[in-house]
Amino acid sequence: MPSKNQPRKRKLASTPEARENQMISLAEELAEQQLMNGTATSQVISHYLKLGSTREKLEQEKMARENKLLDAKVEAIASGQRQDELFAEALQAMRAYTGRQVDRYDDDDD
Repeated sequence: MPSKNQPRKRKLASTPEARENQMISLAEELAEQQLMNGTATSQVISHYLKLGSTREKLEQEKMARENKLLDAKVEAIASGQRQDELFAEALQAMRAYTGRQVDRYDDDDD
């Protein structure tokens, strides 16, 4: 059993992103220890005070909404492309129904 002063053994991350998350976790744990011991630097204290501010929370909320808006735009573009495909298929079907020779590679808009 490791003592309180010895660091815990952790499994090595398999990806750079996972390793980054491990490092962030370690840094946060260290900052927490420093805050609890009263040894945190002013930069550490300021960082966590900023995270708790109303402005920071509003900025996080704004970024989340902007991400949702971007997702909606991507979906709208994909939907528009699908509508264009369906419209082209419908035109081709109508041309075939009227007896006009349909060329699969004919992209003319007569």
